Amino acid sequence: MIKPAILVTGGAARIGAAIVRAFAAEGWHVVIHYLGSDDEAEALAATLPSAETVQCDLSDDESAIAMIDDLADRLDDWRVLVNSASVFHYDDVRALETGIYREAMQVNALTPARMAQRFLAHAKSEAGRCVIQVTDQKLANPNPDFFSYTMSKHALDATIAMLAMAAKDADDRVYGLAPGAILPSHDQTPEEIEVSHRLNPLHRKTEANEVAKAALLLTSGALRSGETLFVDSGQHLLHQDRDVIYLAREMDPATT
Repeated sequence: MIKPAILVTGGAARIGAAIVRAFAAEGWHVVIHYLGSDDEAEALAATLPSAETVQCDLSDDESAIAMIDDLADRLDDWRVLVNSASVFHYDDVRALETGIYREAMQVNALTPARMAQRFLAHAKSEAGRCVIQVTDQKLANPNPDFFSYTMSKHALDATIAMLAMAAKDADDRVYGLAPGAILPSHDQTPEEIEVSHRLNPLHRKTEANEVAKAALLLTSGALRSGETLFVDSGQHLLHQDRDVIYLAREMDPATT
């Protein structure tokens, strides 16, 4: 029996790994993309009933297209592409760093857009194809921190509606999945993580497996193509003037 297949970029760690595990548990064949996390990718694949790993540098979009072509040739029921991999480096609105900007736009926007186009055009699946672009709650709740990263996620978000409109098959779907503060970032201390991850209307920590469950929901086709699902305990409904990393760092411990 042929299993439905999914490629998750950045699937060796963090949210990508949570998505990989969730689909594997539902009987999918998972393709785990990685760049430098080869040990983590192989270790994760070894725990799953049907998995393989693939290495690719997403800063080279031609290599990424070659990866898509290879998988499209080999996989008989390739239903889902999740563009989860991204780069997340600091620059702010007063001092854009051109190197950070170019890398962010390449890895977080250009390459995922081209991969989605190629996947929708060439992947084989009688059940239809589904692209999930992992964006960020910063789309609705922007702040001046991580300026280039945020611009790149806005660019990725712009692909969702356009790709959905252009889908050639009525069963094809293109979605956005926008997480909030979920996993540790940069040099956060455990205390800062505990505070920053609760800076949302529900005052609760959103878990990575909640994002994975949302990805499974999206692949059911129950939502109209072109929609974005926020998984952030409502963080995107706030107006936060800094990234939660720094909001937590600047808070008076007596008030937390």
